[in-house]
Amino acid sequence: MIDRIERGRAGEEAACDYLRKEGYLICELNWRSGHHEVDIIAQRYDEIHFVEVRTRATGSMISPEETLSANKRRALRQAAAHYMAITRSPFEPRFDLIAIDADPMGGLHLRFIADAIEAHW
Repeated sequence: MIDRIERGRAGEEAACDYLRKEGYLICELNWRSGHHEVDIIAQRYDEIHFVEVRTRATGSMISPEETLSANKRRALRQAAAHYMAITRSPFEPRFDLIAIDADPMGGLHLRFIADAIEAHW
């Protein structure tokens, strides 16, 4: 049995593997802006993707998708705005979610949800 931190790291690693296989270039992992963090910043075509990874144990009372609170969405948008400003990125920002269920045997079941968060620029 793995603990919550190990499960989260395994989820982020699986998310990066998935994105790479789908043609994304991973630009940053766990990028911080003050007390805000973006799990993955990736680029594909002319878009920059700010990806939140949520990993939960299979059978949890709430799904990974349900753990993405309004406060977390707001913090992600703020961190993304800061990243865009300091990098002067010309790309269109997108906010995606990778939801992962981790089964007791260590298997990870991933769902990619494009545009899970509205930009509200």
